[in-house]
Amino acid sequence: MSTYLKPAAMMLLLLTLVTGAAYPALVTVLAQALFSDQANGSLIKNQQGQLIGSELIGQTFSEPKYFWSRPSATGPYSYNAAASSGSNLGPTNPVLIDAVSARIKALKDADPGNKAPVPVDLITASASGLDPHISVAAAEYQIKRIAKIRKINEAKLHELVNAHTEGRQWLVFGEPRVNVLKLNLALDQTGH
Repeated sequence: MSTYLKPAAMMLLLLTLVTGAAYPALVTVLAQALFSDQANGSLIKNQQGQLIGSELIGQTFSEPKYFWSRPSATGPYSYNAAASSGSNLGPTNPVLIDAVSARIKALKDADPGNKAPVPVDLITASASGLDPHISVAAAEYQIKRIAKIRKINEAKLHELVNAHTEGRQWLVFGEPRVNVLKLNLALDQTGH
């Protein structure tokens, strides 16, 4: 029996060292050396060096002078990274219908003159509930409201949106999108 236990114990020890210590240490060192920003959470800091968020996790913006994010379905509060999830509400669920109706009303109340159709990503949550991006159409939908409140030329806001539009991932996947936190930071830097 000891002829089987000794090699098994040695193999357990060896594999524990390789897969439990050496491999994670190697991956951590390589990630920090090659992809330091991403390995540390893609954190965004303001001009004073204060941490204000991550470019990977959305934030709630409710002031009319900012571009608004896509709604979050996480609980107990919006954009809770510890509780990433969608709402799992079907299209005929009264709770979803009421939530979407309330979101449309909030958008219309903030910009009563805007008669354009509301882009779907401004009224529905993503599957993760953490999406930091909105579509280009959702950003453009909000330009008139922001231009009016901040007293800034709409053309300048279009340029700002275009400058912060990210293309398809690897030129193939997804649609062009805008990171709301980065866009709002750039908006604040315009001085308006």
